This record gives sequence, structure tokens and C-alpha cells, in this order.
Amino acid sequence: MDILEKLKKQRLYFDGGYGTNLQKAGLMSGELPELWNMKKPEIITGLHQDYLKAGCDILKTNTFGANSLKFKEPELEEIISSAIFNAKKAIADGNYKDKYIALDIGPTGRLLKPLGDLDFEDAVEVFAKTVRLGVKYGADLILIETMNDSLETKAAVIAAKENSDLPVFVTNAYDENIKLMTGANPMAMVALLEGLRVDALGINCSLGPDKMLPVVRELLENSSTPVIVNPNAGLPVIKDGKTEFNVDAKAFAKSMTEIAKLGACILGGCCGTTPEYIKETKTATENIEYVLPTDKNKTVVSSYTHTVEFGDKPVLIGERINPTGKKLFKEALRRSDYDYILKEGISQEEKGADILDVNVGLPEIDETKVLTHTVKLLQGVTNLPLQIDTSSASAMESALRIYNGKPLINSVNGKQESMDEIFPLAKKYGGVVIALTLDETGIPETVEGRMAIANKIIKTAKEYGIDKKDLIFDPLAMTVSSDSKSALVTLGCIREFAQMGIKTSLGVSNVSFGLPNRSTINSTFFAMALSSGLSAAIMNPHSKEMMDVYYGFCALSDLDENCERYIGYASQEENKIDAKTVLADISPKDGLIHAILKGLKDGAESYTKELLKTEEPLSVIDNCIIPALDEMGMKFENKTAFLPQLLMSAESAKVSFDVIKNAMQSDGVKRDKKYKIVLATVKGDIHDIGKNIVKVLLENYDFDVIDLGKDVPPETIVDTAKKEDAKLIGLSALMTTTVPAMEETIKLTKEVLPDVKVVVGGAVLTQEYADMIGADKYAKDAMETVRYAESLK
Repeated sequence: MDILEKLKKQRLYFDGGYGTNLQKAGLMSGELPELWNMKKPEIITGLHQDYLKAGCDILKTNTFGANSLKFKEPELEEIISSAIFNAKKAIADGNYKDKYIALDIGPTGRLLKPLGDLDFEDAVEVFAKTVRLGVKYGADLILIETMNDSLETKAAVIAAKENSDLPVFVTNAYDENIKLMTGANPMAMVALLEGLRVDALGINCSLGPDKMLPVVRELLENSSTPVIVNPNAGLPVIKDGKTEFNVDAKAFAKSMTEIAKLGACILGGCCGTTPEYIKETKTATENIEYVLPTDKNKTVVSSYTHTVEFGDKPVLIGERINPTGKKLFKEALRRSDYDYILKEGISQEEKGADILDVNVGLPEIDETKVLTHTVKLLQGVTNLPLQIDTSSASAMESALRIYNGKPLINSVNGKQESMDEIFPLAKKYGGVVIALTLDETGIPETVEGRMAIANKIIKTAKEYGIDKKDLIFDPLAMTVSSDSKSALVTLGCIREFAQMGIKTSLGVSNVSFGLPNRSTINSTFFAMALSSGLSAAIMNPHSKEMMDVYYGFCALSDLDENCERYIGYASQEENKIDAKTVLADISPKDGLIHAILKGLKDGAESYTKELLKTEEPLSVIDNCIIPALDEMGMKFENKTAFLPQLLMSAESAKVSFDVIKNAMQSDGVKRDKKYKIVLATVKGDIHDIGKNIVKVLLENYDFDVIDLGKDVPPETIVDTAKKEDAKLIGLSALMTTTVPAMEETIKLTKEVLPDVKVVVGGAVLTQEYADMIGADKYAKDAMETVRYAESLK
């Protein structure tokens, strides 16, 4: 039976962990487990058989790290073919029916641009090579697991969808703050993954089952797709030199019982779990009532951190990233002045926009290139969802492909050509589509005419597999000066849509073209539209009149508890200084701090050059750059800023440092670096995301960093630290199987260099674990490493 058909009828069970089980079977520290598919197939097949006997339905292939960045051809093909053969053999030898083989795909270990050095399309191709081999040798489904970055998750899903027809299951690794490493919460990942049309989604690794409960609840509250839960066996500990976990099989199964009752459809295990864990879990949960998730019927878009839902509270879509009628914006596009565009985005976020419209359409520019680049940059400086706004299908696809979340797509209309262009893109990449009530005959002058077009769009969208919850209708605001009844027709459509439970949006300011004092007409029409049930407005958040209406409407409509948002807004307005005055009076010092905090590279460069006309280079560093980095560090630690913002801030600081360095060199001034730090990902581990982030931040704090890369033997690390007279060693490990190499490195360091401190970090580490392996410091994130390094001065 097809696995998706079976999933409609009953709860399914994954197997458990592989790394720690293989260590027990003799896998050495730093040895690559994927090679055992060929070297020791009998052990891999035996482990598969043990899981099958325990009652699992789905076997993961021993291919977690099998990708073209780690293994070259023909070795990669041999690994994957052997892994699938071993799983097939285990099923055949036991004469099992309706068991399934999941091609297991883990993360690349590298951050994607602009945060790292891996291009999005290169990441897609890395995953695609593995997928094509999985298809070739007979995998039944694709499992993309342990992903802690939403954009890398998207790259893997696109690779799976473009290179196979197999079911795609995805599980992400959340931390105790209920977020991915790069900031996404569960609702944002549900929006992204359901938009990409995966067949099941969920959580694995990083946490034990009890710690996963908050994530599981949030996933189940928002997902219309079956949810997978594959926890670790608690936290890792070391006993007799071996890695073990602190939740036994019975306690694990007890927690999984609660998870099953909540509604999880697929249960299994990750690091530290054994066949016993799966057997206990299945025994404890197989008789619990099985219910497929209901359609949550939510209209949501997302950024890389969170979602915006179109519901009771009106959504504000900032309109200012658009060249129409904006001379300065057009000039910025022609000059490729992206900082100007980013400032428009940041200012609208600060004014209260929920979503940013992004339109860069000018005849004389390469719109596909500019739109795609603008989307990438904007997602580095703001965590608001974006509305991709273009009439070019090729530009739309390029931007949708790299967009990190579920976007708003502007737009489709009732013309068959438009629907045939846009709906396939929306189906492939996910998104909520703005639908305009016009077609080949133009814009109807009546409510009935526009609603007829809307019904045609709804019907056609359904044929493409797009539900009406992912359509937002724009009934079009026409110029009231040329047709006095046009506003009433638009408002009538909004009321009709509201009665149908369909969301609406308007470009409000269109209504006032040709009239004096346009803000009065715009704000009054906005109020009328909101009262008629308008869901969203494309508007100028810098317009006081429009924002007055918005906050007043929310307060009067019971959409603002205790009127808190209105009071906050009114207080801001009373104390507000004119924006032009602020812009004119801002000092270069404040400008540089602001540019670094917001990740504006061009601004950082220009303000630094301005400051150096009157300030000493060291003064700029000590009074501007370091305070800005400290402030961003605190925001990151307090979870008010996320990894992309932290790294973009660091990149802007680097630009400022480079300007200062060049000035000091020309003046013959030399700034001594702080002490030397050696960084490395330990032997056997090829994941260096965390290490690379730490490197960027340490260098910005002026430490002399020696980066040895990944898969580094203990002797190389210690020899380098001795040769360079380093004061601190930083070690990273993502995989449970490579933590013994970290312990070995620490032990050698203490023997050879007893005065050198060692700081450790990585997804599998905890404070207790770090203490057990003799580390001087456990850093839960990059900023904590910086704080520790600073404390050693």
C-alpha cells in the first residue's frame, strides 16, 4: 500500500537513532558512519532488522551526511545504493509487508547566502544529487531531517520535488526557545512547508520528548498536514567514555503517549534511541485513537521568523518600495543604491507595517536580477514577510524561488493568460495570491461583474490545486473623481467577500487620484473599507491620517486589548519630532550605530568616512562600532533579533572596520589585535555553520582568529594553538558521533597546553555534557562565545 494512503488510515512509526547505535557496534570517533554501508553492511542490515522487529514502519537509510560536499562520485552513489540495498535486504529477509524506506537527507553543514557562502542553487543541486540517486536505487520516500535553517530546508524540498515524485517528509530541529537556529517558529515552518506541499512535517533531534511538547502543540495547532515527532532520548551524557542519554525507553514512551494523544501522526526516535525505545513507544501508543489533522483554513504568509495571518485584525502592507510616482526611488534603482531601498523597508517596519510590498519594475533595469537581489537583501535586515510585486512571470519565479518563507504574490487576474502564468508558480513555491477582479473585458462597473470574475478565479485556482484560503481578492479602488459611484462598488465587493469568508486587500490611495488634499479622501475611504470588512491595505505607513484611522478602528472594533496599541501610537505621535528634522540632524556617530544595527553596509561606509574627518580611528571603533555590536548582541541574546540580523549587523561593522583599517594604514597607525583564538570543527564532523558564525563575531570584536576549518584532528588543533601561542580554543560539533573527538581534543589540550582555555558549542552539547568532557566553557550561541572571550582579557 502507498505510504500516503496508509497514513490516512493509521499512525505510522519511524525507526530510531543510528549514530549512537553504531558507536556501540564499534564505530570509532571521527569515523564516517555512511561508509559502514559498504564496510560493514551486515551491521547496518542487522540494525534495520532490529527496528523492524520492534514494530517500525519506516526505515531511515544510513545516509544522513551523504551529500556531494562530503563525498565525491562514485563514492556517493556507492554509499546511497548500498544504504538502500541494506534496508531492502532487512525487509526482504524478514518477509515484511508494507514497510517503507526513507532516503535520509541531513543538512549540508553550511549556511546559505547572504548569511554564509553557499549559493541557494548550489544547495539545491547538492540535495538533488542525493535525491536522484535515492530514486535510482528505489527509496520509497524522502526524509529531510534535522534542518535548523528554513532557507536550507526550502532548498532541500525544492530539490526533492524537482527530481522525484516520491512523498516528501520534513522534520526541523528546534531549540528550547521553540525556534530554529535562524529564527523560524513552528507556525512559520508550517506555512513554508505546507506552501511547498510536503506530505508530512514535524520535529526531530535537539530535544527529548518532554521538551518537545511546546513545539508539538504549536505544530498541531497550525498544521493541516500530518505531523512527525522523532525526539532524542533526552540529553547526552558520558558514561565510561561513551555517549549515553538520560531518558530511558519507558520514560520516552510515556512522553510519546501524550504526544500521540495530542494528534501526532508519525512517531519515532532520533539520537540515543534504540529498537527498545521504538518497541516501547509503539506498545504504549498504537491503541490511542488516530485522527488526521483537520484543515486549519488559515490565510497566512511568513518570513523566515514568523507568520502574518489575515483574520480579524487588518493587515498593513507598506507600499513605499515601489518606483511608481517616486523620483528618488527610481534614481536609486538606476544607481543600484540598495541601501536606499533597505531604508525604505526598515522605516516602514518601524512605522507599523506588517508586510512590505516589493516592486522594482523599471523598463531600463534587469527586473529579474534586481527583484531577486532586493528580496535577498531585505530579508537580511527585516523579518517582515514580503509581497512580491511584479508583472513579469520570470522575475516572479526567480524571487519566489529564493524567498525565505511563504510570500504574498501580487498578482493574478481573471485573464486566462495571467492565471496560467501565476498559479503554477504559487503551487510550486507556495504563497498567498492577490487576485484582481479584472479580465479580458476590463474592470466591471458593477459588484456582480467583479464577483463573477472572482468566482472564475476561485474555480481556476482549484483546478491548479490552490485553495481559496490562499487567495486574497482586490476588488480594485478606482478613481472617484472620474466615477462618483466607483468607491461604492468597491465597498460592495468587500462586503460580499466578507460574507463568503474570503479575505480582501486594496490599494487604497488609487481612489483619490486627481483630487486635492488626497489624504482626506484616502483615510476616509480606508475607514469605510475597514468597516465593510477589508482584510488588508496596501498603504503608506508614514501617513499620519491613515495610521490614525487604523489604530482608531482597531481600538473601536475590539481588536486592541485595553487599547494598548492605540495608546502607544498616540503617545508616539505626541512626542514625535518631524522625520525630516531627525534625518537632517542625525549625527554621523548615531548614523553609524544605526547603520550597523540595521545591517546597512553603504550607510556604515559613508558614516565612517564622515566620522574620520573629525574623529580618531580608535575613537570610532570604541565609541560607535563596539557599542553597536554590543547592542545587537544583547538583542540577539534576548531573542528580539535573530541570526540573520546578527550576521548582517556584523557584516556592516566589518565594512566600517575596513574603512578604518585603510585610514590607519595610510596614516601609519597600527591597531593591535586582541589575543589569538583557534577555531575548529572536530574530527569526523563536516558541519561548520556554528563555527563560522563565531568567527565572524570574534573578528568584529578584534580577536585574531585562526580558523582550521572542519574535520580537524586533535593533534592539528593543539599543535596550532601551541605554535600561535593562542589563549583560547573554540570547538564545534553537530553530530553525536563526533563528540568523543571533542573530548579527545580537550584532553590533549589540557595535557600539552594546561593554561589554554577551551570553549565548546554545537547542537548536541549541553552544559552538563561540556562539564563531563572537561571544557572550560559551554557557549549556547555565538554571542556567549564572544562574551567569554572578552572575559579572558
